[in-house]
Amino acid sequence: MSVLTRLFPLWAVLVSVAAIAYPAPFLVLTPAITPLLAFIMFTMGVTLTAGDFVRIARRPMPVVAGVVLHYLVMPLAAWGIAHVLGMPPMIATGMILVGCVSSGTASNVMIYLSRGDVALSVSISTLSTLVGIIATPVLTRFYVSSGVSVDSWGLFRSIIEIVALPVMGGVIVNTMCARLVRRIEPVLPLVAMVSIMTIIGSIVAGVRPSLTAVGPLVLVGVVLHNAIGLLGGYWGGRLLGFDEAVCRTLALEVGMQNSGLAATLGRLYFSPLAALPGAVFSVWHNISGSALAALWAGRPPRDGRP
Repeated sequence: MSVLTRLFPLWAVLVSVAAIAYPAPFLVLTPAITPLLAFIMFTMGVTLTAGDFVRIARRPMPVVAGVVLHYLVMPLAAWGIAHVLGMPPMIATGMILVGCVSSGTASNVMIYLSRGDVALSVSISTLSTLVGIIATPVLTRFYVSSGVSVDSWGLFRSIIEIVALPVMGGVIVNTMCARLVRRIEPVLPLVAMVSIMTIIGSIVAGVRPSLTAVGPLVLVGVVLHNAIGLLGGYWGGRLLGFDEAVCRTLALEVGMQNSGLAATLGRLYFSPLAALPGAVFSVWHNISGSALAALWAGRPPRDGRP
């Protein structure tokens, strides 16, 4: 099971290629995108306990630093890249959405593999998700071009429905049915992976006619965006005086986004093109995160030094 989930980048690329070659089956699944994302967030909630929230209170500084860096670096980087590359308005909006969402759940796995601080990672992901309920619509409204209409209330409502309620439901289920959760927990990563691949395939199939024109531009933007996030998280941690394990954790928490949420919100509130950066980011940040985790796994942190 773990081997299958670790190969997520490969499966995501193969699904994207299949969606381009045979779009019809994936287009049929388009109405399932929102429920699938809500289910993914529910699976995240199921892995959380009251102890995760207590951990935030006990060790606030690195957690707060991770969340602040996340919502400072990624939206600004997305806005800057979109302007420097001269992206069309809907692609730029999609890039900014990617920058304004919370950190991705896959970061926890990458941090474990890279010998970072897993407990800190879970705390940052949890607080980032909670802060994103407000931060995502507010930052999107702030950074998106004035020529593009932004339904801030609609974004907020959707985040409550897709993120907050499912996560809260997952925490409740974990609290009330802990024994059952322990039984099914090993298969949850695989189920979540299949769900996100379905979302990626549906979105790629929907924008297939535009891929030739904007695909390379989006890929360049996504690679730059992810790289800035990884570097900003790592060196932001260094400037704040944190040790190596914490800096590795901040790098992956800042650089990896809940891009499935960004893609879904882009499709719901803007256009299929606005969903493309999120879909591409979903593939790319798993590739870069896996590569960085493999590099760091062979270089254990020693006495706070790289």
